[in-house]
Amino acid sequence: MAAQVGFHVLPLPLAQLSLAAVLKCGQSFRWSIYPLRVTSPSDPSHEYRLCLQDRVVCLRQSPEILFYRSVFPELLVPPEIESARNAETLLWLKDYFQLDIDLVKLYDEWSERDPVFAKLRWRFEGIRMLRQDPWENLISFICSSNNNITRITKMVKSLCTHYSPPLLSIAPPTTIATGILTPSESDGDPSYVTATSDPEPESVHPFPPPSRLSAPDVATTLRSLGFGYRADFIQKTAKMLMDAHGESPSEKGNEGPERWLHTLRDMSTEDARGELLKLMGVGRKVADCILLMSLDKPEVIPVDTHVHQIAMKHYGFRGVSGAKQAMSPKLYDVISERFHGVWGDYAGWAHSVLFTADLKAFSDYGLLTPVPTPGKQGATVSQAAEDYFSAPSHSARKRRAKQMRTLDTCENGGASHVEISPSEAGSLAERVKKRRRVLKAHR
Repeated sequence: MAAQVGFHVLPLPLAQLSLAAVLKCGQSFRWSIYPLRVTSPSDPSHEYRLCLQDRVVCLRQSPEILFYRSVFPELLVPPEIESARNAETLLWLKDYFQLDIDLVKLYDEWSERDPVFAKLRWRFEGIRMLRQDPWENLISFICSSNNNITRITKMVKSLCTHYSPPLLSIAPPTTIATGILTPSESDGDPSYVTATSDPEPESVHPFPPPSRLSAPDVATTLRSLGFGYRADFIQKTAKMLMDAHGESPSEKGNEGPERWLHTLRDMSTEDARGELLKLMGVGRKVADCILLMSLDKPEVIPVDTHVHQIAMKHYGFRGVSGAKQAMSPKLYDVISERFHGVWGDYAGWAHSVLFTADLKAFSDYGLLTPVPTPGKQGATVSQAAEDYFSAPSHSARKRRAKQMRTLDTCENGGASHVEISPSEAGSLAERVKKRRRVLKAHR
């Protein structure tokens, strides 16, 4: 493996964390991704960057190591300060990725409780929940309403560039093989960054604080940037929080609303959800995304029609497979309770793995031999997450309904288990192809 100059080393296998999945599955929308030149299978293939309030965190990953470094506005500092900063970055990484939680142990527990999970765990390793900043998580998921991940990413980037001054300028990695990305590498994903052999420094911006988004003219500006009705939700939510908790910033620079949102971590799930639902643009699903992804509520499962389909397809949940059904509060609760009964206290984490595994664009994830996704050649991880925020097309729903009706008549108990089983004969790629031949034969 080529030396990763300037990076610190944290031994961490992919089974505990897969950056390629976790940072592009619709949890966070601000990571920039730079492809790297790969000379051996153990070389990192990408660099991932995120701008915090005081530093830019840069990550690379090999099968057994997480490489990290941080970049600050001040280039030259005494060694003792640099050492303290590196220690801070390591603490942030452990907190952000919740590395104190043994993901392999959770996978073992879910596999024992759930044969569906057991069949797919080996392909979808390393998918864990982030512990994000609650303020950023709140605003990002207000943007997610009736939206797709590409547009959400662009909106969040617009918030940063328009309402947060640049922290510093940093050049992209210089080890990239070419200045042109193939369609399968970028495919319109705004988080992927092209570069040349002599890259120019780029300005990077932290996420803006509540005070910057609470002014009355913010909504008008955001509408001009394509936020639509979400513009009013963002401005009004920021103003509500500033009016209620807008005392002066702390020594760390956090504003009152940001500190108050952190206190929701100490509340019960129901109380924290109740507080979130008071905010503009926050419904049940958005609130549950925030509870799961930033407020330490690992049992919470954000439910939508896609999750409902998973429940019917794999877990014998009643309903018409493939048919669109309104998500009533009662149905939402029943689905959530059913999955919690299957997976236990970390049901929200397990749900994210099942959700990812069910997406078409992940059909070749974890396979040694990539399997093309019908109608979506070169689909990226971020495209897979699009389905979480936008409804499928009418034709896609009709095809899925036909498949589900056929499968339901072939399975006992109404639970259709068509995932790939590691215990079956043949390679993973062969088993995927076999599954598709079966589906095609039933059409």
